[in-house]
Amino acid sequence: MSAFIIDGKAIAAKINEETRLEVEKFRAAHGRVPALAVILVGDDPASQVYVRNKVTTCEKLGIASKMIALDADTDEKTLLDKIAELNADDAVDGLLVQSPVPRQIDEYRVIQAISPDKDVDCFSEVNVGKLLVGRERGIMPCTPYGVLELLRRSGISCRGKHAVVIGRSNIVGKPMAALLMQKLPEADATVTVVHSSTPDIATYTRQADIVIAAIGKPRFVKGDMLKKGATVIDVGINRIFDEKLQKNRLVGDVDFDEAVEVAGAITPVPGGVGPMTIAMLMRNTLVAANLRCK
Repeated sequence: MSAFIIDGKAIAAKINEETRLEVEKFRAAHGRVPALAVILVGDDPASQVYVRNKVTTCEKLGIASKMIALDADTDEKTLLDKIAELNADDAVDGLLVQSPVPRQIDEYRVIQAISPDKDVDCFSEVNVGKLLVGRERGIMPCTPYGVLELLRRSGISCRGKHAVVIGRSNIVGKPMAALLMQKLPEADATVTVVHSSTPDIATYTRQADIVIAAIGKPRFVKGDMLKKGATVIDVGINRIFDEKLQKNRLVGDVDFDEAVEVAGAITPVPGGVGPMTIAMLMRNTLVAANLRCK
């Protein structure tokens, strides 16, 4: 094993401690703590785990949390009314609706209904637009910004490097590319985006100094698709059945066992990008609270 393993859990823990201290300062200055509201529609087991993790982390950092659970048959109007209610609630700084939502609800309409100043996921058109034009550093997309923080805090510079992003989702791929090309100290990269319709993806990844895999295919990136010494960030979370262990386990979009022998640095799954996403959500909640108090 030759690559440096980037410990996302340790870095996220450090960010969380920084956030906790900033929350204490916020309380001293404003007589209250930042507050996050999370709406969960339905009883999807994975979503329940994600929401529980967010609420638990809020408690650890001193951030107030409000979890609103709605039945799976909730109609779109009821959900939009609840969002409007929370938008108008001055005690709420951050608001998100856990994805996915049931089929009868238009997720796009739901996202756009969230007030941009409370959109701690950074999914709204307003906040995505600000990101693209580099207008301000406020609320940032959680997973992509977590990736940048992983790189920065690991001493890996993106400036002038060729970064290849595998995947073009609105949650990771597109905002990741937008962040990497910003004129920020931790970014300023040359960016290529490849996806499911790109012929011979390996042609591009073999040229990359930094590969960020977010394509949703288990072990897609093999060792022979990488340049020697490249930094590999694995955003994928896939549950597969392990024949040797005879049980389900989590793997990323990168074949870790192969890639670790070629890469200069790599994130594991689990324990890499995942903890960073929640850490940056907490950070966004604090940022939203501070912006609303200006």
